[in-house]
Amino acid sequence: MTVKLMVYGQTDVGLVRKSNEDCFAIADLTGGSLLQEQRVAQFEVGRSGVLLAVSDGMGGHQAGEVASALVVESLRRSMASQADGPASDALLEKATLAANREVWQAAHYPGRENMGATLTALFVHGKTAHIAEVGDSRAYLLRGGEIVQVTRDQSYVQLLLESGSLSAADAKECDFSNIVLQAMGLKPEVTVAMGRLDLRRRDCLILCSDGLSNKLSADDIRSVILASTGLDTACARLIDEAKRRGGEDNITAILAGVDGDLPPTTAGERISATLFVISQFPPPQVPAAAP
Repeated sequence: MTVKLMVYGQTDVGLVRKSNEDCFAIADLTGGSLLQEQRVAQFEVGRSGVLLAVSDGMGGHQAGEVASALVVESLRRSMASQADGPASDALLEKATLAANREVWQAAHYPGRENMGATLTALFVHGKTAHIAEVGDSRAYLLRGGEIVQVTRDQSYVQLLLESGSLSAADAKECDFSNIVLQAMGLKPEVTVAMGRLDLRRRDCLILCSDGLSNKLSADDIRSVILASTGLDTACARLIDEAKRRGGEDNITAILAGVDGDLPPTTAGERISATLFVISQFPPPQVPAAAP
């Protein structure tokens, strides 16, 4: 069985921030190559798989920039060191926990106190994409013209939405939009939300920081990708549109097109039938009414 990925990633400082605290990584764990530059790359998914990751840093004095870079590098290193082991959800979760511990330890250095970062990662192995999330960076799946968010924000706004204390319309203007309920490196342990996705031929995987998802809805992202001639064009247009709508935050996106010896999308097959929740982040209780 041959599975191929066509991948492109791009990050932008945005229109307001002075530095870019986002970081992304595209790593072929079989061939050992790491792509962190703006060019389209094609990988044949080998026995050790391909890792896609986006991290959004937080912390003053460029500490967020350090945290996000450390998150993706630690994750890549951990996954690569276990390349000969069994590929599974447990492998990705273990590497995520190790990356969290590394950032937490690094945050004890002067000037890096309280630094942290989000992480959303897809580990493509065989015909499956394993999903890990800490924070509120997102992953989407575009399949057969339909787009679905395959992660669940670990944020205060999401908590208010799920409790009924906040409407979807009010969420767009909420003052708490930048509050995450957990992040990499803030504590010695995190709860990693894990998922698994059965891939189909011509799937498009999307990872992004909230600099994009706070400006563009899922339908906006879908429309831009479907109207674009290539992954690089689509990614650039997504970032440009987020900047046109304000661009206050750093903006990062990875797009990956899936091809190869995979089942095609069939009429009537629901995306939910191919997406499985392995573990969730348990949020704290929220009051009945928003503050």
